[in-house]
Amino acid sequence: MSMRKERTGGPRVLIAEADPWSRELLAELVRNVRADAELLPCADGQSALRACRGQLPDLVLADRALPGVDGLDLLRELRRQRSQPPLPFILLSERTDAASVREALPLAPTAYLAKPLNLEDLQRRLGELLLAPGQAPVDAQPAAPIAGSLDDYLQAQREQSVGAPLLGEVHDALGHRLNAAALDLARLHEDFSRDPQITARLIAAANSAAQHLGRPCQTLNQALARLGVAQSLNLVLGLALQRSAALQDPRLAAPAEQFWRLSQRTAELAAWLARQRQVDEERCYSAGLLHCLGDLALLRCLQDWCLAGGELDEAQIDAALRGHAASFGGALKARWRLPLELRELIGATWQLGRGVFSREALVLHAAAQLVRLPDDQGVEALQSNKAVQMLRLDPATLRAGLAHVGG
Repeated sequence: MSMRKERTGGPRVLIAEADPWSRELLAELVRNVRADAELLPCADGQSALRACRGQLPDLVLADRALPGVDGLDLLRELRRQRSQPPLPFILLSERTDAASVREALPLAPTAYLAKPLNLEDLQRRLGELLLAPGQAPVDAQPAAPIAGSLDDYLQAQREQSVGAPLLGEVHDALGHRLNAAALDLARLHEDFSRDPQITARLIAAANSAAQHLGRPCQTLNQALARLGVAQSLNLVLGLALQRSAALQDPRLAAPAEQFWRLSQRTAELAAWLARQRQVDEERCYSAGLLHCLGDLALLRCLQDWCLAGGELDEAQIDAALRGHAASFGGALKARWRLPLELRELIGATWQLGRGVFSREALVLHAAAQLVRLPDDQGVEALQSNKAVQMLRLDPATLRAGLAHVGG
């Protein structure tokens, strides 16, 4: 076994990466091999050095371009301790020129891996370092019995929700380990543009401190262009590795399908109306797609409740959606720091506040109202709606919009 020493618990793995989304991806890869690992996430080299004081970890994953003490200096400092056997250290870097690699070789990193990462190669190396020969990946221990009510659980989980599950079609496709070399940005947009979780996470990643250049990204196309094919695909593969990335309970999968369909129809109709009124259709599409993110995130959290042994029935699902979905969505959008302009457009799907409205906000509100129109009501029922009136949408246009999205 490549571990430094036998331990009663799981291995301690230090992950030093400035970008929070890449840091979470690395954590998911480690958990996929050793779910019992104790993770030590650090955003800079100084905090990584502090985490190593007193007791060295069993493995370090570090980006060379860390702020302050960079990954190479971190490796140099740890090698000065002359631990035996040498501390396993994987150095990750965008610098793959011969001079940069030669500079690291005297410090004997266990591996020097190019970024964007080849996830299959990294996961293979993690298995070699964290598992004994022939040992299967270690699954998580069964969760402790849940104490307290479902409401208490949801309130406690709201601020740490990982977001929505992935669309079944996307999750299945990712299971085949898509090859970044065979993809381009247009193909990624085609594959991912109907998935709210992927869209939100890539927009958030593109706007993170490590990526932020120029104006905030508010659409999937903008996020993909900023992140590039390989990094975008790596982040999405990391989402697929997460616990509960796919909903297994049919009681939760059925409403999730409804929310996905509602999100997609609202997005498509908002984009269509935006074209009719000559406003930004991509931004309108993004906001429409993300407006049920809280409902979907709540359903994923309910699956975690069930996996932890909690009881759940249809009435509880309905009550949880009514009582907690909005707060789940708000917490996610704030924690992921989605651009304020995009958040305002998402909010417009639910209600128009007071004051001056952008034409995009009016489009989102009109699209959401039209998609939710009961089957027994005609589009004439919306003629008194403020957004419909301000956009001057007549019944013929509304009917054409519904026909466009199959309504």
